[in-house]
Amino acid sequence: MGIFKQTDHGNQTPNMPVKTEEELKPPNDDKQTVKCYRTATYYFALLCFLLAVVSFLEAFYSVQITVSFKGQMAEQEGRFRDLTGKCDALNRSYNNLFHRYPELNQHCTTNKTSNLRECKPCPEGWEPFMQKCYLFVSERKDWMSSQYLCLSVGGHLATVKNEEEQKFLCRKAEDFSQGDSYWLGLANMNPDGAWLWVDGTPVDDAEQFWDWSPVNGKNKDLCARMTPGGSYRTTWFTSSCKNGLKRICERSQGSVVL
Repeated sequence: MGIFKQTDHGNQTPNMPVKTEEELKPPNDDKQTVKCYRTATYYFALLCFLLAVVSFLEAFYSVQITVSFKGQMAEQEGRFRDLTGKCDALNRSYNNLFHRYPELNQHCTTNKTSNLRECKPCPEGWEPFMQKCYLFVSERKDWMSSQYLCLSVGGHLATVKNEEEQKFLCRKAEDFSQGDSYWLGLANMNPDGAWLWVDGTPVDDAEQFWDWSPVNGKNKDLCARMTPGGSYRTTWFTSSCKNGLKRICERSQGSVVL
């Protein structure tokens, strides 16, 4: 039977059982929950700390990269300004040079399409080959006049010192001449009648391309002409220096007539 307690009103009520200290302690499940909560709180705090460290490092390196980038940009801008200044100075010198020496226009002509100067090793109309420039002129003059006219454009009548030059001149002469002859810078007008180039050098025995070989000292005042056609090895002929023929002028590449 239960234990009843008398009330003021005379009613009887059952006495509530009193829990002991052991009974008031939380069960094991509650202890486990608290432990898990504490552990989760610890790791959450640790994660927040790590995120804060990562954020700090990211911000720190971002600032470092920004400072470095700005420094590099400033350096590049300084170099760009320096190069721009040098380029402007070079252009001024370039323009002054052409203004002072208009003869340079022989090598650096203005492109009509791009309006820019294009510099070449040979003046316009000259053919480049092996560090030399050659001009094939269709005007007919005697040998001496032809030599003077070549001198007036900074060169002289062509000299042939090797087989490669001979092949080149023969091919070009045949393209331009249509069978006509050209004066070469070779003659025997000196007192002993020896065949000499206009630069004063004798003809190399191994580099001669005569149709027939003339004899030194015989029939002075003869000059050499190139008549293309057939083999390039036999295109040199003798002719009176007074005859009117076309000419081949020669000059060094990059040379300027002042």
